[in-house]
Amino acid sequence: MFNTIKKKYKISGMTCDGCKASIENSLNLLDQVRSSNADIRLGELMLNLKKDVSLKSLQNAIPKKYIINEEIPQPKNTSEISRDLTNKESKLKQLKPLFLILFYITSSSLLINYQNWNLNEFMLDFMGLFFICFSFFKMLDLKGFSDSFKMYDPLAKKMNFYGMLYPFIETILGVMFLVKIEIFSALILSVLILGLTTIGVTKTLISKKSIQCACLGSVLKLPMTEATLIENAIMIFMSIFMLYNSTIL
Repeated sequence: MFNTIKKKYKISGMTCDGCKASIENSLNLLDQVRSSNADIRLGELMLNLKKDVSLKSLQNAIPKKYIINEEIPQPKNTSEISRDLTNKESKLKQLKPLFLILFYITSSSLLINYQNWNLNEFMLDFMGLFFICFSFFKMLDLKGFSDSFKMYDPLAKKMNFYGMLYPFIETILGVMFLVKIEIFSALILSVLILGLTTIGVTKTLISKKSIQCACLGSVLKLPMTEATLIENAIMIFMSIFMLYNSTIL
């Protein structure tokens, strides 16, 4: 069993879900931190630590506009235990929005093509709806998405503007697939951007860091899990399959 130290702090400067995601993802990159949870309403920060960490190290890890003020003594009572159990939702429940969206995208693609079935057409419609739908959720909070995305995407880490640009790239790709224009170029670009993101997701899963997935933006909070990897792998497989299948060119 892993030894976990639980600590709670007062924190100021949070105003939105983007702030919460930025703080949590920044702290989760610290070697001492197993997971973090920022509460906007209470102005509190809960940390699960592998080993003790100084307040200065925590403060240096987050953007300067957020201030970690003081440690809050942890009460050892049944209400605290109950809160911990409540916070530990099952992965299946957390990923319910993702599964629902994928179900509707798949169903819609099947309905569009059921009369004149064509596998390539189904894949193009699936990919088009996928990009349009996922870009919509990212657009709801561009800043929050960008802050979460750069925590694991290799290119977004190096170029801040890429995180802000990414939802627009997805929208353009979605339109290209749905109206069937410049399919070859769209497939190549899909493999490149999804391939980069998959590398970052894989590294995150291997490191066992608790980082928020940005695939549905910061509005729908999803944990980084194997489901994220599978989701990207499906899109990459479809892109490569259609590139290989010359009948669509």
